[in-house]
Amino acid sequence: MNENLMMIWQKCLQFMRDNLNAAEDNSDLKKLEKSFDLLFDKIQPISLVDNNLTLMVPSDFYKEYIEDNYLSLLSAALKKNIGKGVKLWYSVMENKPSGLEKPVTMNMKGKTVPTPKVQETMPQGFSRNIVNPFVVPGIKKVNIDSNLKADFSFDNYVEGESNKFASTVARSIAKRPGATAFNPLFLYGGYGVGKTHLGQAVGLEVKSQFPDKVVLYLSSEKFIQQFISAAKAHKQTEFANFYQMVDVLIIDDIQFLSGKSATQDSFFHIFDYLHQNGKQIILTSDKAPVDIMDIQDRIVSRFKWGLSAEIKSPDISTRKKIIEDKLSRDGIILTDDMLEFLAAEAKTNVRELIGIINSVIAYSTIYKSDLSLELLKETISKIAANQKKVINIPYIQEVVCDYFGIKKEQLLSKTRKREIALPRQLAMYFSKEYTNATFSKIGEEMGGKDHSTVMYACDTIKDVSKIDKEIKKYVKDLTEKIKN
Repeated sequence: MNENLMMIWQKCLQFMRDNLNAAEDNSDLKKLEKSFDLLFDKIQPISLVDNNLTLMVPSDFYKEYIEDNYLSLLSAALKKNIGKGVKLWYSVMENKPSGLEKPVTMNMKGKTVPTPKVQETMPQGFSRNIVNPFVVPGIKKVNIDSNLKADFSFDNYVEGESNKFASTVARSIAKRPGATAFNPLFLYGGYGVGKTHLGQAVGLEVKSQFPDKVVLYLSSEKFIQQFISAAKAHKQTEFANFYQMVDVLIIDDIQFLSGKSATQDSFFHIFDYLHQNGKQIILTSDKAPVDIMDIQDRIVSRFKWGLSAEIKSPDISTRKKIIEDKLSRDGIILTDDMLEFLAAEAKTNVRELIGIINSVIAYSTIYKSDLSLELLKETISKIAANQKKVINIPYIQEVVCDYFGIKKEQLLSKTRKREIALPRQLAMYFSKEYTNATFSKIGEEMGGKDHSTVMYACDTIKDVSKIDKEIKKYVKDLTEKIKN
């Protein structure tokens, strides 16, 4: 067999395997891959002459099954690796009489290999602002809404020690998107520290300096939804084609690709295409690349190709700058003692700070009161009194650890000792009871445990607490502590 033909065929098989109907459940995907391998392991390419590809198949059944179930996918693979206008032939093994070295074959022409058509309708899961997203590259330049907010510009981004490095790099990228060593730019940090603002600021600046460049911002949840919709419609290739036309791709909260193996496969190929063609990629996450659980190693490796920049919670000096910047745009001036008080109140993140500022402005406007330190304190006090306690997984872990007198590191460890395993199961149980997190997300937050482990823990605590007085007491005590 021609070695070059075999290499081409292997590339076609890999392309088809990567674009199988993408069930997000790993077991479903494995079944699809197993079925695919069982079929194509028995098929061999035997010649490629003048764009006529002949495949050796064991019987008519294989020919019919390929043409009924895989022709469109095979067509896309052939077009990608050989070119347009490939004609498909089959050499069907009829029998193998004794004494003959080769089987008797019958050549049969296959169906015409379909040419991918331009999709004129909006696929389910795509923003209505995106016009004709499934266009074959090179045929038509797409016009899309970049999903950028004008307020998230560099002019409105306040620099401080916590974000200066990331901000400097972002400004450099905006001047030469895709042409710096910072590709991808991976921004990570806690909730509300300005990752989204900085990523969008790059996009806005690129659109201002290079109007012809295609810039797209979206959340990872949106990317996943679009991929699933495309997979259900058997349009994974067209989905990839759309993203391959983007010049600057900004994806928020990339950590939510965790556990989504099929979406990760698609993202991997899109990433590689964009990077190899000098397109800029910007990703944000609440964790550093190495700390994201259940992400393919090859993707984590690519996260590290460019630059990872951490954005920390702003210090009090930066918080004061943010307050002054925000209020000055609304024509409001605060005294130094008022600035000090507000900056001291919001210690965790920028969003909390902006929320407090907006509440103060609203209170002052409604009650026709001049801003004063007393009014600020009164308003903050009312906000605190009306706020419900946020019950999330880290909070539940903290309560459980405090109750049992153990460290968080022990709770998240792999030890199976009962004095640790039981609190861990209880933490998993309450995480499912009091948050909207999936089993996979809970497992990730519990030190990278599998989703089936979390399901087992929840079922165990639920059942055992009905018959075991000790466990029942633990559940009752912890319920009160978590809620109160």
